[in-house]
Amino acid sequence: MTFEHGTRKFRTLFISDVHLGARGCQAEQLLSFLRYHDADTIYLVGDIVDGWQNALGLVLAAASQ
Repeated sequence: MTFEHGTRKFRTLFISDVHLGARGCQAEQLLSFLRYHDADTIYLVGDIVDGWQNALGLVLAAASQ
């Protein structure tokens, strides 16, 4: 189904492995997608936020001191 303003409506969307926080994660493209796609239920699966990179940076910084 498509609404007048161009938003497509779905019963379910699955968003997987977007790796927000990682270099080159393309968060703007995800935001653009979400602006034009709506759903009753949105499942976030896989690696949504890449926090391990931040944690690894903290561990390496502590180890170098």
